[in-house]
This record gives sequence, structure tokens and C-alpha cells, in this order.
Amino acid sequence: MNQTNSYKFCIIVPVYNEEGNMLRLEKELSKFQKDAPISTCVLFVNDCSSDGSLPLIQDICSRNPEFLYLSFDRNRGLSAAIKAGIDVAESAYVGYIDADLQTSPEDFRLLLQYVDEYEMVMGIRTGRKDSFIKNMSSKIANGFRRMMTGDGVQDTGCPLKIIRTDFAKRIPLFTGMHRFLPALIQLQNGKVKQLPVRHFERMAGESKYHLWNRLVGPFKDCFAFRWMKKRYINYTIESSNI
Repeated sequence: MNQTNSYKFCIIVPVYNEEGNMLRLEKELSKFQKDAPISTCVLFVNDCSSDGSLPLIQDICSRNPEFLYLSFDRNRGLSAAIKAGIDVAESAYVGYIDADLQTSPEDFRLLLQYVDEYEMVMGIRTGRKDSFIKNMSSKIANGFRRMMTGDGVQDTGCPLKIIRTDFAKRIPLFTGMHRFLPALIQLQNGKVKQLPVRHFERMAGESKYHLWNRLVGPFKDCFAFRWMKKRYINYTIESSNI
């Protein structure tokens, strides 16, 4: 039995070498989960961490029945971790938050107010606590991506998102997919809502992003998205006798 189908909301947490954040994650996610406005579970996706993240995840899940996990056989990347969580989830909604806790699970409350009206509800990071170089590269990448995709999203890199699961499951898997989640929902004629959310300093661990994967990689991915957008197949079945 897939335990996620007992909940209305499943929060996907990709994890790669975040042992210093795992106990804080347990505390913050448990706090939200116990008082969430809808029934909620947490799904860790361990991207073959080389530190002590996996044993900590297993310990956390053993003492919290609402916490579940998957673990990859080798490092597959953030897009694959998110897609694996989506593929497994059978809740009505799937959420996504980074393991670095630079956004707060408590802000899911703001997003959940709009899930009946929009296929995706996502955050816009305010008062960002990142370095000047990281903020500037993010601003440049976001501007270029908006121009290429036309999605109108201010902060696609904000790792606080809620998606209707039936729409999420139709998202195609490719490296860099996580940068285009709003645009991929819009390809399905889904509506996207953006809301300001809080942003915090990273307290433990190291950022997995550098100049190459924040600028050069996303630029290349934008051209791939434009190619796919022109060839994307979208249809609605009006009637059937199946």
C-alpha cells in the first residue's frame, strides 16, 4: 500500500548531503505537519548522499509515521529527485521545499489558501539572505528564462511550491526540469499563483549551486524548453465509452 494516498498533501524534500540540516528539518516539518490545515505527509528523496543523511532520514522516518523516504542508487540530480517524489505521491497535492530550510514549511499555509483556484501556487523569496553574486546570477537567470518561456514568473528558483498532483504527474522528466515547473504547468493550461514568502540564511551544509549551474546551464536549458514547447502535445477527451 502506498501510504501517501492516506494524505491530501505530500511535501517532497530532495536531500543531497544535508546531514547538518536533517534534525532541524524534522523539527520544522513536524511542527507544520501536526497543525497543517489539511492532512500532510513528508517524503524525503535521498539523492545518494555521500554523508550521513540517509541514516538520519531512516531514523526520522522510524519515529514519525507521517514521514516517508526514497533513496536513489546513485546521484541523479535535483530534477530527478523531484520527479521521483511526484511519481510516487498519490495525494491530491504535492509540495516541494529544499532541505536547506532557507524557506519555511510554515509558509505552506499561505500557499494552501489558493490550491482550489490554481494548479500551482508558489513563493517569491523576499528579503533574500544570499550572497550578492548568488542574488545577481539568480536575477539574470530569471530574467532570461521569463523572456524565453513567457511564463511571467518572478522567482522560479523559489523552492516553495504546491502543485495539483494530476498536473504534476504529466510534467516531462529532463535535466533542469525543476527550473521550468511553472512553465510546464502552464503548458497544460494550468494557472499559476505567486505569493511573497520569507527567506532565511543557510544554517548548515553547503550550497550545491555555482556560477555554471546557475547561469550557463539554465541558459542552455531555456533553448531546449523552447524546442519542446513548440512540440508539446496537449489534449482533452470530450467523451468516451471506455
